[in-house]
Amino acid sequence: MSPAEETALAPAAEWWQSAVIYQVYPRSFADGDGDGVGDLAGLIARLPYIASLGVDGIWMTPFQPSPQVDQGYDVSDYCGVDPLFGTMEQFDTLLELAHSLGLRVLLDVVPNHCSAEHPLFQAALAAGPGSPERDMYHFVPGQVDMSDGGGNVAADIPPNNWQSVFGGRAWSRATPGSATDTDWYLHLFSAGQPDWNWRNPAVSDYFDGVLRFWFDKGVDGLRIDVAHALFKADGLPDSPSTGGVVDGLRSNPQVSDQEEVHEVYRRWRTLAEKYQPHRLLVGEVNLEPARAARYTRADEMQQAFAFAFVKLGWDPEAWAAVGNELEAARQLYGATPTWALENHDIVRSVTRFGGGNVGALRARAALVALLGLPGPAYLYQGQELGLPEVDVPLEARVDPMWARGGVCRDGARVPLPWTADSALNHGFSLAEPAAAVQTSAPWLPVPADWGAHAVALQEQDPASALNLTKAALGLRRKLWKNEVFGPDDGGTWRVEAGNLLICERSADFFVAVAMGSEPVQLPAGTVLLTAAPLEQDGWLQPNNAAWVLRD
Repeated sequence: MSPAEETALAPAAEWWQSAVIYQVYPRSFADGDGDGVGDLAGLIARLPYIASLGVDGIWMTPFQPSPQVDQGYDVSDYCGVDPLFGTMEQFDTLLELAHSLGLRVLLDVVPNHCSAEHPLFQAALAAGPGSPERDMYHFVPGQVDMSDGGGNVAADIPPNNWQSVFGGRAWSRATPGSATDTDWYLHLFSAGQPDWNWRNPAVSDYFDGVLRFWFDKGVDGLRIDVAHALFKADGLPDSPSTGGVVDGLRSNPQVSDQEEVHEVYRRWRTLAEKYQPHRLLVGEVNLEPARAARYTRADEMQQAFAFAFVKLGWDPEAWAAVGNELEAARQLYGATPTWALENHDIVRSVTRFGGGNVGALRARAALVALLGLPGPAYLYQGQELGLPEVDVPLEARVDPMWARGGVCRDGARVPLPWTADSALNHGFSLAEPAAAVQTSAPWLPVPADWGAHAVALQEQDPASALNLTKAALGLRRKLWKNEVFGPDDGGTWRVEAGNLLICERSADFFVAVAMGSEPVQLPAGTVLLTAAPLEQDGWLQPNNAAWVLRD
């Protein structure tokens, strides 16, 4: 990226404080070569669409080389491009185009674990017990069985009782059945995702090189996967509970939120600020608000997702309680929450908020509320279309969490519908018409009515979810420019009569969401935006939201 381009992309050092970032799940965004899997070529072709929304950048989930055990979150080469998605030359083209469109580019980095096919893990397996190669990971002998009085290592008993987030135990034998290699290795996710040993300084040095590689290319920032779990409790003691499979990283204090992890982000922040403009660090920190906010202290990451908010249902008291808890954390540590309602790991908001027409209305209202809150926000691809969760047929499910834990995330990862007709997988595949007969089916099946949500249809409908998203993003940008919105805005939440949720962003502006069953009167002010047209001036019907400027 040239100095002129960097200057154009950095009108203020704190661009990220007001940013809205669009999350791209490359597998499901657009398929450029017709093989049924989204790729960099497809993203390049559709990048102007993302720019047309009015967002500030994109976050791309992993496209690096991987066996795809966990759809790319099992990385075998942190500084490459998986041929499934394209080439490094295509990535360079994508980065240049994104910057020319005014979009910053954030990538995923996965520092908690890698692929079992990573060369360093393969070297560790080959090197054997007690070797320096194995010290890059958590290789530990099985527990000692004292039942025979001999103190022999019982190779079939794992080192502790830790459970995998994906279900089952978090340990696998390094060499199953071996009488001489009694080591087990730790994997908080699948057996194909061994955890790095961050107590070994060589691991930190390795990841410094990964960050420099992408920052040197001009990548604007990194979203850090499982950011709170890099360090495990010294000595790897048993967890006080063996439960908590789905939310295991929060329920097991031995594998989460160790104090040493903060030094990693201080080191990375120092590295990120050696670049101009400064690179952004965004944490996936799935902890309670007061604990998560500690990761955004002035010398650590700039952003961490507000997971307590992401998981909310349609409950005004819960929204207010979480909102005020996040505001209290902001006042303690300074950084505003980073808001999101959807991502590739959770049920889409239309379905989460009730499904059908009611769920669609609530998702529109929640989107308007989200974009009016103080601080940065993230949208997940398809959220702007109001896509519902898809009930993927059992035989087509590929999520490893489904096989091990009975939870399936595939329904939020179904390929996007671009056109109403079914040709070329509703426009998901971009092969030339002459090659259409060779186009493969998408990697996850799409519902028969998927075309009803298509981009092409919604672009022509002034009342569509897509055009509402564009209007909200355009108004948000204007309010920031006119300093109605500011970086120091907070958020005081309350529930008024009729289940009217209010978030006071400032003395001049508030967000209102009607979460009850009857219309409710808005406090006095000028209504700037609503999720659905008002049926009566000054009154908000159920499942609607408004931005209001006080008179």
